[in-house]
Amino acid sequence: MFLSVFEMFKIGIGPSSSHTMGPMVAAARFLEAMRGADYAFHGVRASLHGSLAFTGVGHASDRAVILGLAGFVPESYDADAAEAELARIGAEKSLRPGGLDPLAFDPARDLRFDYDTALPGHANGMRIEALDAQGDVLLQEVYYSVGGGFVLTAAELEAGRDTDDGPPVPYPFKSAAEMLEMARASGLSIAGMKRANELTRHKPAALEAGIARLWEVMEDCMNRGLEAGGHLPGGLNVRRRARAIRQALEAEHGRNLSAPHTINDWISTYAMAVNEENAAGGQVVTAPTNGAAGVVPATIRYWLDHVPGASRTRLPDFLLTAAAIGGLVKYNASISGAEAGCQAEVGAASAMAAAGFCAVLGGTPEQVENAAEIALEHHLGMTCDPVRGLVQVPCIERNGLGAIKAISAASLALRGDGQHFVPLDACIETMRQVGADMSEKYKETALGGLAVNVPNC
Repeated sequence: MFLSVFEMFKIGIGPSSSHTMGPMVAAARFLEAMRGADYAFHGVRASLHGSLAFTGVGHASDRAVILGLAGFVPESYDADAAEAELARIGAEKSLRPGGLDPLAFDPARDLRFDYDTALPGHANGMRIEALDAQGDVLLQEVYYSVGGGFVLTAAELEAGRDTDDGPPVPYPFKSAAEMLEMARASGLSIAGMKRANELTRHKPAALEAGIARLWEVMEDCMNRGLEAGGHLPGGLNVRRRARAIRQALEAEHGRNLSAPHTINDWISTYAMAVNEENAAGGQVVTAPTNGAAGVVPATIRYWLDHVPGASRTRLPDFLLTAAAIGGLVKYNASISGAEAGCQAEVGAASAMAAAGFCAVLGGTPEQVENAAEIALEHHLGMTCDPVRGLVQVPCIERNGLGAIKAISAASLALRGDGQHFVPLDACIETMRQVGADMSEKYKETALGGLAVNVPNC
């Protein structure tokens, strides 16, 4: 089993990796299929199903599909160009993707939210069809956005989760138990094994540059959030809070009577800054999802700015370790809120952050595994119930608490010797089972929990 650090951490756009990035990626994949087909296409249409239908408007899924069909992709997204293209499509009722003739497309008619028909493979399903001049279907595909910006066709999903077809890796662990066994046998850290695996796909310079770019985007996103004010889009009129909290904390700096727990406010503010930017549709890094994008960077920022001896030279070890843990969660359970609730998003992110933090503080592989387990265990059962389907309430604050839990988990693990009662593998399997048993109304559909028990305006 191999999932690259660049699959667990993707540069993209907000507000949702599964509801915004995923549909855009799926639409772009369908364009590639059209370009490779020997047909004369006249138009396209698409339908969103399950959670993509119920919370699609709040997550900008409709905009993402349209822009994907117009040729936009998350990693090179240009907000100004996107707005101009959406306006043109609305006026002219046509798409002009590169490499294809103009395609008839009326957003009001050809993009449908199907609330009644759930597709069988995953809660985040969509169907795209290409038509001839008579309206007959020439090409069609079902896509599933399975969390973290990962997209699979129906056939790929049916074939299984492990779709990597690259060269073999030296440390192909599929479980935490295998990971620890390989670490003991090799004498390498988790980051060391992960780096060796990555080098089967990337040259050393490219790997280091790519990881540096991930942190650059994370940090830029956080800094924008720490400076921005105003209200978030979407209709809830949620105020941005990160800037005001940062200013208050800076004003209190150096006071002799400051309480030690004030550090938690810094950690929460770092995370909230990222998720406020995500909610505003800004550029973020999935970690492992957009809804949980603030946990890992907030933990890193706490380490760099507040922990003596921290060094940016260890950032690759942090992110490689976190990616290894995230890969185990994704492979053996889920990182999709629509599939398993927020335990799969913020819970997974907290486990990843705890592992990375423990590693750069000198933790052994056994302590790193313990840190990840502690963080994940105390998110088990967490529902995904966003108010009005927006990635704002409770999502923004939840990232702050996820980062605090990650730091606490790493600290507890470092106080021990790595021996503990609940293995990480058992905790991941428990998360999978809880997600399978969880009512659909608590899995990103905005049909239960906070989504129906607080005012929507």
